[in-house]
Amino acid sequence: MTIELNGYYTLILATLVLLLGRFLVVKVKFLSNFNIPEPVAGGLVAGVVVYLLNLLFGLTFQFQQQLQTAFMLMFFSSIGLSADFSRLKAGGKPLVVFLMVVAGYIMVQNTVGVSLAAMLGLDPLIGLVTGSITLTGGHGTAGAWGPVLENKYGVVGATTLGIATATFGLVAGGLIGGPVAKYLIKKIHHPRLPQISAQTHLESVAAAQSLYSTRHTETDDRSNDAMFDKPDEIRLITASSAIETMALFAGCMAFAGVMTTVAKGSIFELPTFVWALAGGVIIRNVLTHFFNFDMFDRAIDVFGNASLSLFLAMALLSLRLWELTSLALPVMLILAVQVAVMMMYATWVTFRVMGRDYDAAVLAAGHCGFGMGATPTAIANMQAITDRYGPSYKAFLIVPMVGAFFVDLVNASILQLFTQLPFLQ
Repeated sequence: MTIELNGYYTLILATLVLLLGRFLVVKVKFLSNFNIPEPVAGGLVAGVVVYLLNLLFGLTFQFQQQLQTAFMLMFFSSIGLSADFSRLKAGGKPLVVFLMVVAGYIMVQNTVGVSLAAMLGLDPLIGLVTGSITLTGGHGTAGAWGPVLENKYGVVGATTLGIATATFGLVAGGLIGGPVAKYLIKKIHHPRLPQISAQTHLESVAAAQSLYSTRHTETDDRSNDAMFDKPDEIRLITASSAIETMALFAGCMAFAGVMTTVAKGSIFELPTFVWALAGGVIIRNVLTHFFNFDMFDRAIDVFGNASLSLFLAMALLSLRLWELTSLALPVMLILAVQVAVMMMYATWVTFRVMGRDYDAAVLAAGHCGFGMGATPTAIANMQAITDRYGPSYKAFLIVPMVGAFFVDLVNASILQLFTQLPFLQ
């Protein structure tokens, strides 16, 4: 028996899932240590409850999809609206080089996933789900690509698998970053770098605070907010600024709707959420660089973060865990290989290309964080290293900018390229 829930009840249940997730993250140390997002913590419990109801009583639930889609588009619009390309100039050549290193790894990550999926007799598109869709992209990208793969390409259980894989990636990214960096630091003959003053360390972390956006943390974890969202002067979000920000989101979503229709059937056909992201990039950079418009980043962050939380809660309520029983073993094998590949790439490519020095070792730890999980995991990895060995201004400048602003743009482009490959059609 299927129970249909309208938008009101869908929203009510989503908020209850978020409240449950917040409670679990506060009470369960493991969840907070590995930056597990509150929507994921609560949503997975809700998913298990839905699974048990289906197993015991044959019940399934159908939630309001339009509301979920709207929140998804708002989240990706917020990514685009935060992507000011002047920040590339501010980061200089090292930021561009690191972005190229990250792009190269996304290609490797997807190649490994697709190849192993094909070897194990799975749909090659599952390789993208166990590749950059979830590991570099995180829960938001997993939830967005899931319906596309299910409805357009017929990949059964893509959303459910994506959420599970993204959660695995958060934990794995937090586990491997520290050991990789420590190995590299010993390799450059600095088994114990001299400690630098606490004030210098705080100044280094302050560089990240001024650039890091809580919007793209892929979590509503209040510990992250406290760490990265307390500048000296905070602009208050007023009713006027909220309306102004909603107008920007509306422009992005309208652009996405128009372009999805116009580009349908052409070589420029893209998922709607990619057009929302692109619309945000265009609106942001046109308004700021041609009209000197003062974008209210804090309001964009708040709206985007709230949208992501509600979208993930709704997506997790719709999990169909019974669709994954046959995929568990091969998927775990693919993920184990992905972890090993991430560690090797960070050691042999990221570290070497970024200069083979202490900063490069910290960058490698950060790359492990958002290459497998999300930006908060990358920051946590780097802080663990710098707390012990000393600060790295370069790493704290580059990683938040790449992880929070530019990696999603690159990932969306590469994923679109992979989905167009003939053997994946």
